[in-house]
Amino acid sequence: MYNRILIANRGEIALRIVRACKEMGIESVAVYSTADRDSAHVRYADQAYCIGPPKSVDSYLRIEHIIGAAEVSGAEAIHPGYGFLAENAHFNEVVRSSNFDFIGPTPQAMQQLGDKNTARAVAIRAKVPVVPGSDGLLVDEEHAIAAAKEIGYPVLIKATAGGGGKGMRVALNEQSIRTAFQQAQTEAQAAFGNGGVYLEKFVDKPRHVEVQVIADLHGNVCHLYERDCSVQRRHQKLIEESPSPLLSQKTRTAICEAAARLVAEADYQNAGTVEFIVDQQDNFYFIEVNARIQVEHPVTEMVTGIDLIQSQIRVAAGEPLPFKQSDIQLRGAAMECRINAEDPSKNFQPCPGHIQKMFVPGGLGVRFDSHAQAGYTVPPYYDSMIGKLIVYKPTREEAIACMIRGLEELRVEGIATTAAFQIQVLKHPAFIAGTVDTKWVERELLAPS
Repeated sequence: MYNRILIANRGEIALRIVRACKEMGIESVAVYSTADRDSAHVRYADQAYCIGPPKSVDSYLRIEHIIGAAEVSGAEAIHPGYGFLAENAHFNEVVRSSNFDFIGPTPQAMQQLGDKNTARAVAIRAKVPVVPGSDGLLVDEEHAIAAAKEIGYPVLIKATAGGGGKGMRVALNEQSIRTAFQQAQTEAQAAFGNGGVYLEKFVDKPRHVEVQVIADLHGNVCHLYERDCSVQRRHQKLIEESPSPLLSQKTRTAICEAAARLVAEADYQNAGTVEFIVDQQDNFYFIEVNARIQVEHPVTEMVTGIDLIQSQIRVAAGEPLPFKQSDIQLRGAAMECRINAEDPSKNFQPCPGHIQKMFVPGGLGVRFDSHAQAGYTVPPYYDSMIGKLIVYKPTREEAIACMIRGLEELRVEGIATTAAFQIQVLKHPAFIAGTVDTKWVERELLAPS
């Protein structure tokens, strides 16, 4: 086992990893920008090194600064968290070639599954259902039109790299595909440095269901059941829960086993998430793999009792998984609300600034993962999430009631947050019924009246 781990990240995930390390008797090393000098992960880590000015391109994305901090600190491994360099195969290779362990999959698996088109081919080999689509990347508009005719409209043009909805366009006919093709390519090139796009059949009103997986270096692969992440705005998740409220047990078993087959086919190790869309008839289709820990990993931790960050560390250190698939039970219901420093009344405009007062909810089954506190200044340079409110109860009905109570109890003065909007979602009959889809928030709650 490691003596010291460097955390190449910031905010709540960096603090989450610091806490896992402390419980395992491992020293933690924080890195920070000058904007994060007073952040909680810096304060609670055993060592901390400044790696640059506020902008992430000058600090958290500077590979040489992170490697330098790891060398000076005497760290043996680097945990990338999520975001920033977490899914950067080049960073992964540099870490390993610099004689540090990378707490995550191999660069080869990351590259193979990080490219959506290649990941799709892996899924097909593993007999995992995929959305009908083009055979490989599209060469030009005519290629896209020919593929669309074969698949049938509407179609979705998707970037092969990246995520978050960038490089994605829906085309309803041949005329719109000509415009959408160029827009998707341009946006993908600007966002990811890769303009490659491919075509998929557009699935109307899908649910977003993802499966948590973990695999060790000894060939053992386990799934930790699913999370439903259908409550989204502009492809950004707002609320996540487990189990998914509408999946039948037959579909749950099939989708989880499919995820495990896919990562085994890719020779994937460590934690990852296999993402699917589920249509109105309960058919599921693979869309992508996130080769890292997810923001919403606490939801899975609550319903399985497995510490995913500690499991990541143990797997990277060469330990076999201490459990087998039959040991993992799905118990109760868990939910997570992402608390973002955004103003829903102003089109979710980011709201950085000084937190004057902050009261965090508590009680049985309530967990709040956050690096923020009273006196903390939310910087304008990074993601707007300041915390995650997670609840766990025996039933979904109880979890919803607990989450509403927790959000009402949460007090963050000095900045706007998304808490009140999430209460609105949780109280809506469609959410209570579990029937929301990925466009429901924009269609039903945010559409102009």
